[in-house]
Order: sequence, then structure tokens, then C-alpha cells
Amino acid sequence: MNARHKTSTEAAHRVVILGAGYAGMAAAVQLAGRVKRREGVRVTVVNAQERFTERMRLHMTATGQQLAELSVPELLEGTGARFVRGWVTAVDPDARTVRIDDERVLHYDTLVYGLGGVAGTSAVPGVEDHAYTLSSAQDAELLADRLARLSNGNGSKPTVVVAGSGLTGVESAAEIAERHPELNVVLLGRQEPGAAMSPKAKAHVRAALDRLGVRVRVGADVVKVLPDGVELAGGQSIAADAVLWTSGTQISPLAARAGLTVDERGRIVTDAALRSVSHPEVYAIGDAAAIRQGYGVMHGTCQGGMPTGVHAALSIDRVLKGRRPKPFRFGYYHTPVSLGRGDAVVQFTRPDDSPRRFCLTGRTAVRYKETVTASPWPTYGRMKKMPASGAFWPRGGRFTRVRRAK
Repeated sequence: MNARHKTSTEAAHRVVILGAGYAGMAAAVQLAGRVKRREGVRVTVVNAQERFTERMRLHMTATGQQLAELSVPELLEGTGARFVRGWVTAVDPDARTVRIDDERVLHYDTLVYGLGGVAGTSAVPGVEDHAYTLSSAQDAELLADRLARLSNGNGSKPTVVVAGSGLTGVESAAEIAERHPELNVVLLGRQEPGAAMSPKAKAHVRAALDRLGVRVRVGADVVKVLPDGVELAGGQSIAADAVLWTSGTQISPLAARAGLTVDERGRIVTDAALRSVSHPEVYAIGDAAAIRQGYGVMHGTCQGGMPTGVHAALSIDRVLKGRRPKPFRFGYYHTPVSLGRGDAVVQFTRPDDSPRRFCLTGRTAVRYKETVTASPWPTYGRMKKMPASGAFWPRGGRFTRVRRAK
């Protein structure tokens, strides 16, 4: 029975959204806005903390920069969605229940699973015990405190190792070097920073790191994190007063434990409408989902996460109205990277995320990057006022379409 045809004596259709990151918030705001004036649908958002984590700004938090704190209840204000604070400890898709803090149980009719990834700390010995991460604002603040104490120390110049030469590592190394010029910053990675970018963009990244005094070591494979440094493959060690781990992510094992079909990384495998292929009442979004497009499986970014949240909400709304959900299509369009506060690079991409020749650098790229970083808040606000605006998210182009065999 459709939600709009339910009588007042019938139970409401319960939609529970797990995770209030960029994707989860997009799903919550979009869906709650669409069902707000409709009887028979209740939206609940579950998150471990009230504070909203601005993942795109965590490298700034890690260097002691004060950012406005945003709360999940405030972002949900006016939508009609209910907020529940707590850690999700179990999901039972057969009983359609979610356990919170091992004590409270929530029942659902439709589940949106948005428990995204965190820093991959389990694959390399010593990371969990000795390295800092940027998995949350609290983690970033711990690193900020350590960097401040190192900067205020006397004696030789302390060394900070950033392990991982991906975009998070590049942004973090640049920010630390700019904010703390009294520290030695070493960026370790298997690949050249900006390896997936065009030659011009990659050269700009390397020049910016050189200008900031960041020492880059390519082909470095960290096999162990020590209390006072890191050990590389081959036996060489690098002394460090602090290690920031940005190499890889890991996904919550809850979906696999629940019996949902997952891929080799633990991400929920979805159909074209973002529903679990094994449990269609469960939608997966953001980093938690293995979403296949014409170019392959999407990788986790904010630019892809928010559209998945919006599309899951649209799909649920269509199903509640007795209609078929539409397939999800998404293509990448840019890769913005901060290089401190005064420099950046924006690599424009094809839908399959391969680099185009065109890129922005310098102050123009800084302004572009700041606009992108701030974009979730006006987007959420716009969806609150005009829920239909979420349906006009950019589509991905020809690479996103799965070619059918002839």
C-alpha cells in the first residue's frame, strides 16, 4: 500500500538513515522535504555524534584553524526528520532492525545505509597505536594539539611524516608545512603526488610542495609505524615526531556481518537504483556503496556522495508513491586540491574521472575550491525550501551509460 493512501490507524512507513555525512545528510534533507506534508512517512537519522564532520576541511582542523562547528540537528531543523545520537552496533535485515549502542533498537521499513569509510589503520602494524588520522574532527584536533606542542618546542627541527601521497596526504602536507614552517614535513607515497592529474596540474602540485619545503619521497612503502618513526619496505627507517596516516580507507564491517551482499572492500553492492542486490529495502550511499557505472565502480568522494544520497531519497519517494525508481547515473567533473591557504589546483575531468587538459591553479583555483567546500550548506538549504531542486543534479554523460551487448 502506498504511503499516501495509509489511514491514520496504520503505522507510518519508517525510513531510517544511518550516517549523517555528506551523503546521509543529502538523503535526509531531500527525503524529509519531499514527505514533510505527507502523512504516513517518518524519517529518522542516526549518527554517532551531533557534530557534523566537514571531511573536506579536516586538514585545516588538523593545523589548528578554527572553523564554524555545524551540528546535525541544526542542519535537519525544519525538515521534520528525527535525529538519534548513537553508535550503530548491528543491523538485522531479516527483522528490519538497527541496534544503537547495544541497547536501543530501531525498527525500519526502508533503510538508507550511509556509514562511510574511515582511515585504513588495520592493514599496517603500528598505525592504530602510533599514527594520527583524519577520520573525524576529534582525530584532527588531536593532531593539531601535537603539532602545536612540537612547534613550541626547543632544540632540533621536529619531523612530521605524512604517509600516503593521495589527495588527502597532499592537502595535509601542504597545510602543515604552511602553518608550521618550523617543522620538517615529509610526504611518503608509492606514487607521485597528483599522479592521476594532467602534466600541468601535477607539475603545479609538485612545485607547490617544493615551495612549502615538503620533502617528497616517491616509491616509499610504509610497512610499520613505530613510536618514533616509520619503517619502509627494504628495512630503512625514517625518524618522526608525529606520523599522519592518510593511506587508504576501510569500511565498517556491519553490512557484511548483517548478511548484505558486499564487494571485496565491504561495500554494499547495489542495483541501478542504489538498492542492495540482496535486500532491496536497503539503499546504500556514499563510501558505503559499490555503485557500478559505465566506467566502473564509483570511488568515494563528496562530489559523488551527495548525489547518491539525493538519488536514494528520490528512489524511496517514487517507491512510496507506487512508481518505479529511476537508474542512477553520475560522472565526475573535477578534482579540487588545496595547497595551503594561498594556492590550489583544480583538475577538470571526464565523466570517468580521467583528466582533461584544462585545469585551474593559484588564486583562481583557491576561490573555486572554497566555493566547492562550502557548497553543501546552500545545497541543503535550497533542498529544504525547494525539494524538487535535488532532482536536477548533474548527469554523467556517455561514460556513465552501461553499453549493452549486441
